[in-house]
Amino acid sequence: MKPVYDYGDMVHVIRSIRNDGTFPGVETGVQLVRAGSVGYVRNIGTYLQEQIIYAVHFIGEDRVVGSREEELVSIDAPWTVTRFLFRDRVVTRIPLAIDGQVVVDKGAEGEVVLRLGEGQEVPSYHVDFDGRVFEVPETALGAAPIPGQDPNLVA
Repeated sequence: MKPVYDYGDMVHVIRSIRNDGTFPGVETGVQLVRAGSVGYVRNIGTYLQEQIIYAVHFIGEDRVVGSREEELVSIDAPWTVTRFLFRDRVVTRIPLAIDGQVVVDKGAEGEVVLRLGEGQEVPSYHVDFDGRVFEVPETALGAAPIPGQDPNLVA
């Protein structure tokens, strides 16, 4: 078991990392680092002598988070920036149809279950709409409103 990355290597995290209960001061389940964030390897260790764990300092979040090898890619590896990530709530901007038959109405809310951005000019996603999963291009989706947040608020 040899590490792929070394001290000081710059990496992207390829999926959002949530607190599994091991990050102090943050509730379990809270997102620590969003997919695509850039960080530097600060330390290398193991978990139960079975998995290599990298302590990565994510600059934008100013957090050092333990990351598994499969959660990281080199900064030199191709990375497609996408608007949505796994478990993001989205709404359709247009009706979705199969063979001319509308199967998902405009404005329907769904959940991203898979991001398919790599190597595509227009990223797409597998989105679950009430138990039915469809591949939907990013251009046909918008962010779902967050309950309790003013939709007119600009961040």
